[in-house]
Amino acid sequence: MSAAVEDAAVGTARRQALSVGVATGAYGVSFGALAVAAGFDVLQTQALSLLLFTGGSQFAVVSVMGAGGSSATAVATSTMLGIRNGLYALETSRVLDVRGWRRLAAAHVTIDESTAVGLAQPTTRSRRVGFWWTGLAVLAFWNLATLAGSALGNALGDPRTWGLDAAAAAAFVGLIWPRLRSAPTVVTAAVAALVALVSYASVPAGIPVLLAALAALVVGLTGAGRTQPEPGHLDGEDPTP
Repeated sequence: MSAAVEDAAVGTARRQALSVGVATGAYGVSFGALAVAAGFDVLQTQALSLLLFTGGSQFAVVSVMGAGGSSATAVATSTMLGIRNGLYALETSRVLDVRGWRRLAAAHVTIDESTAVGLAQPTTRSRRVGFWWTGLAVLAFWNLATLAGSALGNALGDPRTWGLDAAAAAAFVGLIWPRLRSAPTVVTAAVAALVALVSYASVPAGIPVLLAALAALVVGLTGAGRTQPEPGHLDGEDPTP
Protein backbone atom coordinates (compact mmCIF):
# COMPACT_ATOMS: atom_id res chain seq x y z
CA MET A 1 0.00 0.00 0.00
CA SER A 2 1.40 3.41 -0.99
CA ALA A 3 2.14 6.14 1.54
CA ALA A 4 -0.56 8.35 -0.01
CA VAL A 5 -3.22 5.68 0.41
CA GLU A 6 -2.06 5.01 3.96
CA ASP A 7 -2.20 8.71 4.84
CA ALA A 8 -5.69 8.97 3.34
CA ALA A 9 -6.86 6.03 5.46
CA VAL A 10 -5.43 7.67 8.59
CA GLY A 11 -7.13 10.96 7.75
CA THR A 12 -10.46 9.20 7.30
CA ALA A 13 -10.03 7.44 10.65
CA ARG A 14 -9.38 10.75 12.40
CA ARG A 15 -12.44 12.40 10.88
CA GLN A 16 -14.64 9.47 11.85
CA ALA A 17 -13.20 9.49 15.36
CA LEU A 18 -13.93 13.17 15.93
CA SER A 19 -17.46 12.96 14.55
CA VAL A 20 -18.23 9.94 16.74
CA GLY A 21 -16.62 11.63 19.74
CA VAL A 22 -18.77 14.74 19.41
CA ALA A 23 -22.00 12.83 18.75
CA THR A 24 -21.51 10.33 21.57
CA GLY A 25 -20.11 12.85 24.01
CA ALA A 26 -23.19 15.04 23.71
CA TYR A 27 -25.22 12.24 25.31
CA GLY A 28 -23.26 12.84 28.51
CA VAL A 29 -25.51 15.82 29.22
CA SER A 30 -28.31 13.37 29.95
CA PHE A 31 -26.16 11.36 32.32
CA GLY A 32 -25.04 14.46 34.23
CA ALA A 33 -28.61 15.66 34.71
CA LEU A 34 -29.88 12.21 35.69
CA ALA A 35 -27.09 11.64 38.20
CA VAL A 36 -27.81 14.92 40.00
CA ALA A 37 -31.52 14.13 39.92
CA ALA A 38 -30.76 10.79 41.59
CA GLY A 39 -28.91 12.49 44.46
CA PHE A 40 -25.28 12.49 43.30
CA ASP A 41 -23.32 15.72 43.65
CA VAL A 42 -21.30 17.23 40.80
CA LEU A 43 -17.99 15.74 41.97
CA GLN A 44 -19.43 12.23 42.31
CA THR A 45 -21.09 12.51 38.92
CA GLN A 46 -17.86 13.63 37.30
CA ALA A 47 -15.91 10.81 38.98
CA LEU A 48 -18.30 8.25 37.51
CA SER A 49 -17.82 9.61 34.00
CA LEU A 50 -14.06 9.90 34.31
CA LEU A 51 -13.26 6.66 36.14
CA LEU A 52 -16.06 4.24 35.23
CA PHE A 53 -16.44 5.62 31.70
CA THR A 54 -18.91 3.23 30.16
CA GLY A 55 -22.32 4.72 29.58
CA GLY A 56 -24.58 1.76 30.23
CA SER A 57 -22.83 0.98 33.50
CA GLN A 58 -22.98 4.62 34.59
CA PHE A 59 -26.71 4.80 33.96
CA ALA A 60 -27.12 1.54 35.91
CA VAL A 61 -25.35 2.94 38.99
CA VAL A 62 -27.43 6.10 38.91
CA SER A 63 -30.69 4.24 38.35
CA VAL A 64 -30.15 1.68 41.12
CA MET A 65 -28.81 4.13 43.71
CA GLY A 66 -31.46 6.69 42.84
CA ALA A 67 -34.17 4.09 43.44
CA GLY A 68 -32.79 3.31 46.89
CA GLY A 69 -30.82 0.20 45.97
CA SER A 70 -27.61 -0.80 47.72
CA SER A 71 -24.15 0.05 46.44
CA ALA A 72 -23.42 -3.68 46.05
CA THR A 73 -26.41 -4.10 43.77
CA ALA A 74 -25.42 -1.04 41.76
CA VAL A 75 -21.88 -2.37 41.30
CA ALA A 76 -23.12 -5.83 40.30
CA THR A 77 -25.54 -4.40 37.75
CA SER A 78 -23.00 -2.04 36.22
CA THR A 79 -20.38 -4.79 36.06
CA MET A 80 -22.68 -7.07 34.08
CA LEU A 81 -23.34 -4.29 31.61
CA GLY A 82 -19.62 -3.55 31.26
CA ILE A 83 -18.42 -7.10 30.60
CA ARG A 84 -18.68 -6.55 26.85
CA ASN A 85 -15.75 -4.11 26.97
CA GLY A 86 -13.50 -6.92 28.19
CA LEU A 87 -14.58 -9.02 25.23
CA TYR A 88 -13.76 -6.16 22.86
CA ALA A 89 -10.25 -6.04 24.35
CA LEU A 90 -9.56 -9.56 23.10
CA GLU A 91 -9.73 -8.18 19.56
CA THR A 92 -8.30 -4.69 20.01
CA SER A 93 -5.24 -5.90 21.94
CA ARG A 94 -4.04 -7.76 18.85
CA VAL A 95 -4.28 -4.59 16.78
CA LEU A 96 -2.78 -2.14 19.28
CA ASP A 97 0.10 -4.30 20.57
CA VAL A 98 0.75 -2.02 23.58
CA ARG A 99 2.53 -2.62 26.88
CA GLY A 100 2.88 -0.96 30.27
CA TRP A 101 0.92 2.22 30.96
CA ARG A 102 -0.28 2.36 27.36
CA ARG A 103 -2.02 -0.96 27.88
CA LEU A 104 -3.83 0.47 30.93
CA ALA A 105 -4.80 3.56 28.95
CA ALA A 106 -6.07 1.41 26.08
CA ALA A 107 -8.14 -0.66 28.51
CA HIS A 108 -9.79 2.47 29.88
CA VAL A 109 -10.89 3.72 26.45
CA THR A 110 -11.91 0.31 25.08
CA ILE A 111 -15.59 1.06 24.50
CA ASP A 112 -18.13 0.39 21.76
CA GLU A 113 -17.17 3.43 19.73
CA SER A 114 -13.36 3.11 19.84
CA THR A 115 -13.59 -0.59 19.00
CA ALA A 116 -16.02 -0.07 16.12
CA VAL A 117 -14.13 2.81 14.51
CA GLY A 118 -10.74 1.20 15.03
CA LEU A 119 -11.58 -2.21 13.61
CA ALA A 120 -13.44 -0.71 10.66
CA GLN A 121 -10.24 0.79 9.19
CA PRO A 122 -8.32 -0.93 6.36
CA THR A 123 -4.73 -0.83 7.70
CA THR A 124 -2.99 -1.48 10.99
CA ARG A 125 -1.90 2.13 11.37
CA SER A 126 -5.34 3.54 10.60
CA ARG A 127 -6.93 1.03 12.99
CA ARG A 128 -4.69 2.23 15.79
CA VAL A 129 -5.38 5.87 14.96
CA GLY A 130 -9.11 5.20 14.78
CA PHE A 131 -9.09 3.45 18.15
CA TRP A 132 -7.05 6.04 20.05
CA TRP A 133 -8.60 9.13 18.51
CA THR A 134 -12.13 7.83 19.06
CA GLY A 135 -11.50 6.69 22.62
CA LEU A 136 -9.86 9.95 23.65
CA ALA A 137 -12.44 12.10 21.81
CA VAL A 138 -15.34 10.35 23.50
CA LEU A 139 -13.56 10.56 26.87
CA ALA A 140 -13.08 14.32 26.50
CA PHE A 141 -16.51 15.23 25.12
CA TRP A 142 -18.39 12.82 27.40
CA ASN A 143 -16.82 14.32 30.52
CA LEU A 144 -17.37 17.90 29.38
CA ALA A 145 -21.00 17.11 28.61
CA THR A 146 -21.42 15.36 31.97
CA LEU A 147 -20.21 18.50 33.73
CA ALA A 148 -22.64 20.62 31.74
CA GLY A 149 -25.49 18.21 32.48
CA SER A 150 -24.79 18.08 36.20
CA ALA A 151 -24.67 21.88 36.37
CA LEU A 152 -27.93 22.05 34.43
CA GLY A 153 -29.46 19.48 36.74
CA ASN A 154 -28.66 21.60 39.80
CA ALA A 155 -30.25 24.63 38.14
CA LEU A 156 -33.47 22.74 37.41
CA GLY A 157 -34.35 22.16 41.05
CA ASP A 158 -36.79 19.34 41.91
CA PRO A 159 -36.31 16.68 39.19
CA ARG A 160 -39.90 15.49 39.49
CA THR A 161 -41.05 18.85 38.14
CA TRP A 162 -39.36 18.04 34.83
CA GLY A 163 -39.92 14.29 34.79
CA LEU A 164 -36.23 13.50 35.34
CA ASP A 165 -37.14 10.98 38.03
CA ALA A 166 -38.34 8.72 35.19
CA ALA A 167 -35.63 9.60 32.70
CA ALA A 168 -33.23 6.82 33.69
CA ALA A 169 -35.80 4.19 32.72
CA ALA A 170 -36.41 6.02 29.45
CA ALA A 171 -32.66 6.08 28.80
CA PHE A 172 -32.44 2.30 29.20
CA VAL A 173 -35.34 1.83 26.79
CA GLY A 174 -33.49 4.06 24.33
CA LEU A 175 -30.38 1.91 24.68
CA ILE A 176 -32.06 -1.41 23.94
CA TRP A 177 -34.64 -0.33 21.37
CA PRO A 178 -32.24 -0.16 18.37
CA ARG A 179 -31.16 -3.76 19.08
CA LEU A 180 -34.62 -5.28 18.66
CA ARG A 181 -34.04 -6.17 15.03
CA SER A 182 -35.23 -9.78 14.97
CA ALA A 183 -37.72 -12.15 16.59
CA PRO A 184 -35.10 -13.84 18.85
CA THR A 185 -33.96 -10.55 20.34
CA VAL A 186 -37.56 -9.43 20.85
CA VAL A 187 -38.28 -12.71 22.69
CA THR A 188 -35.21 -12.25 24.87
CA ALA A 189 -36.15 -8.66 25.73
CA ALA A 190 -39.76 -9.65 26.45
CA VAL A 191 -38.76 -12.44 28.84
CA ALA A 192 -36.31 -10.15 30.66
CA ALA A 193 -38.92 -7.39 30.95
CA LEU A 194 -41.52 -9.83 32.28
CA VAL A 195 -39.12 -11.12 34.94
CA ALA A 196 -38.30 -7.55 36.01
CA LEU A 197 -41.99 -6.58 36.23
CA VAL A 198 -42.97 -9.67 38.23
CA SER A 199 -40.12 -9.25 40.71
CA TYR A 200 -40.29 -5.46 41.03
CA ALA A 201 -42.66 -5.28 44.00
CA SER A 202 -41.10 -8.08 46.05
CA VAL A 203 -37.31 -7.54 45.92
CA PRO A 204 -34.97 -4.61 46.77
CA ALA A 205 -34.19 -1.94 44.17
CA GLY A 206 -31.70 -3.05 41.55
CA ILE A 207 -32.36 -6.77 42.00
CA PRO A 208 -35.00 -6.88 39.21
CA VAL A 209 -32.33 -5.68 36.76
CA LEU A 210 -30.01 -8.53 37.78
CA LEU A 211 -32.81 -11.08 37.56
CA ALA A 212 -33.78 -9.78 34.13
CA ALA A 213 -30.15 -10.04 32.97
CA LEU A 214 -29.94 -13.63 34.21
CA ALA A 215 -33.19 -14.47 32.44
CA ALA A 216 -31.85 -13.00 29.20
CA LEU A 217 -28.66 -15.05 29.64
CA VAL A 218 -30.65 -18.25 30.06
CA VAL A 219 -32.68 -17.50 26.94
CA GLY A 220 -29.49 -16.79 25.02
CA LEU A 221 -27.79 -20.00 26.16
CA THR A 222 -30.77 -22.08 25.06
CA GLY A 223 -30.39 -20.67 21.56
CA ALA A 224 -33.71 -18.82 21.47
CA GLY A 225 -32.05 -15.42 21.62
CA ARG A 226 -29.22 -16.03 19.20
CA THR A 227 -29.02 -14.08 15.99
CA GLN A 228 -26.28 -13.14 13.56
CA PRO A 229 -24.96 -9.58 13.96
CA GLU A 230 -25.35 -7.28 11.02
CA PRO A 231 -22.25 -6.46 8.96
CA GLY A 232 -20.30 -3.63 10.57
CA HIS A 233 -22.27 -3.92 13.80
CA LEU A 234 -20.69 -4.97 17.08
CA ASP A 235 -22.82 -7.45 18.94
CA GLY A 236 -24.07 -5.67 22.05
CA GLU A 237 -23.07 -2.26 20.73
CA ASP A 238 -24.22 0.62 22.91
CA PRO A 239 -24.82 4.20 21.76
CA THR A 240 -23.07 5.38 24.91
CA PRO A 241 -19.46 4.72 25.79
